Amino acid sequence: MADENPNLTQRISAQLDTPVDSAVREFAQELAEQAEASAVLFYGSNLRTGSLDGVLDFYVLLPDAEREGLLPNIWPKVSYHEREFAGTTLRAKAATMALSTFAKAAAGDLIDTTIWARFVQPSALVWQCDEAVREQVVDAVRSAAIVSARLAAVLGPASGAAEDFWRALFQATYKAEFRVEKAGRENDILNVNAAHFAGLLPLALDAGGVAYTQRADRITPSLPATERTRVKSWWSRRQKLGKPLNLVRLVKASTTFDGAARYAAWKIERHTGMAVSVTPFRERHPLLSAPGVLWALRKHRKRAGNSAS
Repeated sequence: MADENPNLTQRISAQLDTPVDSAVREFAQELAEQAEASAVLFYGSNLRTGSLDGVLDFYVLLPDAEREGLLPNIWPKVSYHEREFAGTTLRAKAATMALSTFAKAAAGDLIDTTIWARFVQPSALVWQCDEAVREQVVDAVRSAAIVSARLAAVLGPASGAAEDFWRALFQATYKAEFRVEKAGRENDILNVNAAHFAGLLPLALDAGGVAYTQRADRITPSLPATERTRVKSWWSRRQKLGKPLNLVRLVKASTTFDGAARYAAWKIERHTGMAVSVTPFRERHPLLSAPGVLWALRKHRKRAGNSAS
């Protein structure tokens, strides 16, 4: 593995070794064995809190791109899984894609705004088939940090605290994606992951060859005009295509989301208290079943409103 900046590499490697509950590792191993995967990453709020409640978020990385199935460039494939552990039902959402595709996306080589911005945030490597694969994952996550830091240096202020640069990065990537985030979401990410981001920007700038000066907590990047123009052009293309690409992925997910009916039933009961029976028809045709479920939910809410009055 290339080790151009051992400090950043060591930091990423240590981050990926974040301790997690044994139930998470067992779930990850089960997902890996089912998919014949190379590695599994765990991320999201459950990684930070250690809670097993809600839905655990995994990225399942496959050994080759051919196994991504139809429309391999419109990744990832999403699936929902449930598993019993010590008398408790654990739930997980798994995004599946090839490790080689993940690495290219993390390095900014693909038209994508999601992978490098997602994995500059905390994640844990909870399953791997061997050490060679581990090195590939470390390199990919390291690349995500470098790409994110370089863009943050261009989008952020001329001079400011590290948080100012990360904030500018996340604000821009959220706007480029076809999704709705509440105002200030970037501040939530930085606040709850303060320890993760502390000191990360200078390491990533060093590794990416971006010159800067630092006085106390203020960082002043110094990019040549040609490099700044190149990065802006790189970002402009991804910014323009971000929402259309996200929309295509959402359309694909609506027809290829394995376990969509069970996932929707759990979400509805969790948030409204209305139990939804997952029949074989609903399992096979979640979109066709949606109008009936929504009608039942409307009647349920009406009854609940009448009972409360």
